[in-house]
Amino acid sequence: MTSTIVATAWVCVRDRRVLVVRPHYTDAFYLPGGKPEPGETHAEAAAREVWEEVGLVLNPADLTLYTEIVAPAHNRPPGTSVQLVCFTGGDRGAEPSAAAEIGEIDWFTPADSARCAPAIQLLVAELATAGLI
Repeated sequence: MTSTIVATAWVCVRDRRVLVVRPHYTDAFYLPGGKPEPGETHAEAAAREVWEEVGLVLNPADLTLYTEIVAPAHNRPPGTSVQLVCFTGGDRGAEPSAAAEIGEIDWFTPADSARCAPAIQLLVAELATAGLI
């Protein structure tokens, strides 16, 4: 049986590096983000999750759809994929800090992508191809 998890994420690039987070319970890095709650738009979910995970306030109206990625879901049963809806925008330059379930924050280049979940590896490759990181 196959299933798809829909999640949202925020793509924050500074100094040719992308912001990533690692929850306490896993070895892989992800983008700040998560699953939408009932009634939330994808942009609202991304903004809420960024606040919960790294303490940055984003206005959902300032977010722009960057890309959607479908990949095998990390740490999920075989046949499970994630549809990751990625947004950019809203970055005011404040420093993120680990909160909630986040154990580590880092800024990655393409050389670090092997440490990321599969969907994030694809996103890092897209950012590198676009010359952003």
